[in-house]
Amino acid sequence: MGAHGSSLDEVLAEDMHHWYNKFMRESPSGLITLFELKTMLQMQGMTEEANSYVDQVFFTFDMDGDGYIDFVEYIAAVSLLLKGEINQKLKWYFKLFDQDGNGKIDRDEMETIFKAIQDITRSYDIPPDDIVSLIYERIDVNNEGELTLEEFITGAKEHPDIMEMLTKMMDLTHVLEIIVNGQKKKE
Repeated sequence: MGAHGSSLDEVLAEDMHHWYNKFMRESPSGLITLFELKTMLQMQGMTEEANSYVDQVFFTFDMDGDGYIDFVEYIAAVSLLLKGEINQKLKWYFKLFDQDGNGKIDRDEMETIFKAIQDITRSYDIPPDDIVSLIYERIDVNNEGELTLEEFITGAKEHPDIMEMLTKMMDLTHVLEIIVNGQKKKE
């Protein structure tokens, strides 16, 4: 893991021109489509949940909704994920979990995202339904089975263990490294 962090530190230290060159090497058109992102991430053979998760990540980064991630959106995403304030990250996590866009996260939405993350990372340490149950036991104070943005942010901040779990599960640095450094080579 140490090497993982230091390579990101190096990436962050690079100047904007260098970032732009890397972005353009991976996507000469200056735009990344959803298909290109899935190709970069080697999504072939992934579960429906994993594909849905990548779709959701793509659409939250595609800030203008034009179906592409351009360089400005890419840099904004990198900046948010690597250097964003806690409130900014929690708002982004919420948006990612809120798949139907109704302003609330239900248990199924959260479980679907956690299943997808586990499929992509191939890390199955804790069953997603256990994670979701823990989060809802602690954060859903009204026992409605849904979390609003305010409940989600307040609850995550009040429970360091949940915040740590969310931060670890939602860490997309491996995705950013693949995009910045090019596709992983098969060993």
